Amino acid sequence: MTETDGTEAGWYSDAAATFGDRLAAARETKGLSQPALAARLGVEDELLRQWEDDLAEPRANALQSMASMLDVSMAWLMTGAGEGLAPPEDAEAQMPQPLLSDLIADIRLLRAEMLRASEKMAQLEKRMRRYLAEGPAE
Repeated sequence: MTETDGTEAGWYSDAAATFGDRLAAARETKGLSQPALAARLGVEDELLRQWEDDLAEPRANALQSMASMLDVSMAWLMTGAGEGLAPPEDAEAQMPQPLLSDLIADIRLLRAEMLRASEKMAQLEKRMRRYLAEGPAE
């Protein structure tokens, strides 16, 4: 089975991938460690980790540099559309069992739900702080 971008199902799924997932996959495909790519980009290791963990986003110049170094398009890194990764030649051997693919998809969905819930909690906390500072409305 083939995804719309040409990668094989089970090896990589753009439908569920985040920017950080695509960055990590491209880095690993090139055989680079996080410290090696960070050094090439001229950024701290921790910043690259934050990008891969979707805790921060790179500036346009860093994005352009990493796309060039990783042989992928900037559009693919940001959105999953465009020229991205080709599956490795031995993708069949590396494909996880269907159950593991389902677990990974469930984890990603749960992570997205948790982020939304965290944002909602922050909004509620802000409202509560405002209420405590202003007092009850009369």
